[in-house]
Formats: sequence, structure tokens, C-alpha cells
Amino acid sequence: MHTSTKKWLFTKFSSLMLIPFMVWFILNFVSLYEDDYTEVVLFFTEQPSRTFFSVFIVIAFFFFALTISEIFEDYIQDEKIKNVANKLLNSFAIVIPILTIIGIYNLL
Repeated sequence: MHTSTKKWLFTKFSSLMLIPFMVWFILNFVSLYEDDYTEVVLFFTEQPSRTFFSVFIVIAFFFFALTISEIFEDYIQDEKIKNVANKLLNSFAIVIPILTIIGIYNLL
């Protein structure tokens, strides 16, 4: 299978996986919008919410990295700059979810 075909399939699959997590997050965000800090921390420390949010963050950054790398492929002509941009993007898409998950698991 060609690399661009794999990227296209991963993009479509991750976008489909992102839909239920996005609906879950939006519904819960609306319910937490006017709550105080302790209620928000309690929400993120409960096990189902913690796990769902962690998976949501990983899938969202995976999708983000795939789509932005396609923009780099289309609009950056210099191969060296494109490779550096993609490497920075991929490391950003790995580090930020890890830090977010560690932060959520260390709330209490």
C-alpha cells in the first residue's frame, strides 16, 4: 500500500474515532462550564472521564499531526524545511498529549 494511501486511511479512521469522543467532551464541558474548580478536578479524576479524555487527547493530536503534515507537504517546497517541520510537528504531537495525560493523572 502506498504511503499517501495509508495517511489518507489513518486520517479518515482517526476522524471517525474522534466524533464520539468530541460529542462526549462537548456534552461534559457544557455541564462543567459553570462549576467551580473542585468540580472540574473531580470530573477529571474519576476513572471513566480520565480514560476517555486521555484517549480523546491522543486521537485528537494524532489527527492534528496527520492533517498539518499534509499542509506541509502541499505548501512547503524545500525538502529540508519540510522534514524539520514534520519532525517538530510529530514531537509536539507526542509530547503535549503525554504531558496532558501525566497532568490529569497527577491532579489529586
